[in-house]
Amino acid sequence: MDLDVTALETGTYVVLGTLFFAVLLAAFIAAAAMATIILIGTMGMAWYAVKGVLGGLVHGINFAWDSLVHHAGQVEIPAEFQPQISPSTGSYSRVALRDS
Repeated sequence: MDLDVTALETGTYVVLGTLFFAVLLAAFIAAAAMATIILIGTMGMAWYAVKGVLGGLVHGINFAWDSLVHHAGQVEIPAEFQPQISPSTGSYSRVALRDS
């Protein structure tokens, strides 16, 4: 059985061409949508992994700093530091910086 395409009218060619283009466009949109869903899912999992690692790192740093400050606050200095007199550096006297 041979298909004689020369017997078809121009309107039939237009309809078939339009349907072919529509199927091609729908397939492209479906593939793009699936790729987007996959990328969003993958990037979401990667974001939660990075967020968990960085959150744990920050928590560890805060815990270590808190332990260090707590330990430093309980250390007793065996002797008091003697103030040292330093000469002036010019017309302005030195400024003593203190913890506020």
